[in-house]
Amino acid sequence: MNLPTIRTYGRYASANYGAHCLRVDLGNVTVWYSYRTPIAFRVRGADTVIRENDWGPTTEKHMRWIDTDRFMASRIPGEEFERRFEALELNDFGNFLPQEKQEKQSRPARRLKREVTLEEQLV
Repeated sequence: MNLPTIRTYGRYASANYGAHCLRVDLGNVTVWYSYRTPIAFRVRGADTVIRENDWGPTTEKHMRWIDTDRFMASRIPGEEFERRFEALELNDFGNFLPQEKQEKQSRPARRLKREVTLEEQLV
């Protein structure tokens, strides 16, 4: 089981501010936060998706730390960002369930398949 990693991406002089700009790596997905708000994400192998700044100068600073190469040219509106984020597939995040839970989840599917097979044999 791969665990997510959480770290700061900020360039603050004091570590006290590091919690305001966190990066979470979860499987193939990286999500950048400004305070508690996701402001960018990337699926491994794809471009970073970063939203427009709807807040203020501190969030803009956080966004510039993420988006150093493109600087605002490819930022998308908040609604579009949220739609794309919600469209991420579960497998983009990788497999975070312990093996025993994976087996428990797959048993009902196997049982259903077995019942269908027996039902088909009776018909």
